[in-house]
Amino acid sequence: MKKSGLRRIVLASLAILALFAAAPRAASAQSPEDIVRKVVKNELDADFNDHTAWMYRDAYKSPDKDIVKIIIETQQGNLSEVIQDGGRPPSAQEHQADLSRIEEILTDPSLRARMKRNEQHDGEQARDMMNMLPNAFVWQITGREKGEITLTFHPKPDFSPGSMNGRVLAGMSGTMVVDEEHMRLRDLNGHLDHEVLLGWGLLGRINAGGTFRIVRDDVGFGSWQIVETHVHISGHALFFKTIGDQEDEITSDYHRTPDGVDLNKASQMLRDGDVARELHIETHFGA
Repeated sequence: MKKSGLRRIVLASLAILALFAAAPRAASAQSPEDIVRKVVKNELDADFNDHTAWMYRDAYKSPDKDIVKIIIETQQGNLSEVIQDGGRPPSAQEHQADLSRIEEILTDPSLRARMKRNEQHDGEQARDMMNMLPNAFVWQITGREKGEITLTFHPKPDFSPGSMNGRVLAGMSGTMVVDEEHMRLRDLNGHLDHEVLLGWGLLGRINAGGTFRIVRDDVGFGSWQIVETHVHISGHALFFKTIGDQEDEITSDYHRTPDGVDLNKASQMLRDGDVARELHIETHFGA
């Protein structure tokens, strides 16, 4: 065989191998654990790098609250205005108290610092929980359709979490739905299979049957936000104090906060109704 013919065969073979290596089947060969690790990495990277500020509607329910707010985020912090309380518009007096709360945030550095610390604490807990996902559970792929991967999970017997929140999460089974194109978390749904004892039961216990669910979505510009949170967990702690975490929160109507808006400007936008108009939300405050 001539060298030129052999060369063509070798080059053609290499081209075929390259196409084979680049084919989409590479993604499907990923193990469930690889997928979960990739999703966790993408979520943590986005949390670190995505500083987009948003305005949106927030509806929150718990046993003692049923409020709807409009929220405006800034690089210095967030402000909110209550537009419904218990299914009705706030009275003029309640609305004025809400405006006074906003003013207090603007004028009290210690209050802003405390709000920032709380936000950082919540963020740290969320990151800790995300980091647990690949290690705390046994994962299995159960479906692939419409651009989504569905996985199931159940507790890994030899995993030992280091916090109470971690112990509750690590005792759950459930499902995760992943956006396959972007490898982002779309839906995480868990059910507490058995009760969790605190201090061998001497300090308290979390009842079996508790559930949680979070739903994430791309709200624009490639920014994925939690648009639904549902937590329903109960139990008892020391001195028979009831542990109650019954919350449902839904956010919607996302619009980007204009560039250059600080807390003072955000406050003015709330007072003038600019945020509500931007979100196409009608507000009514009682007499």
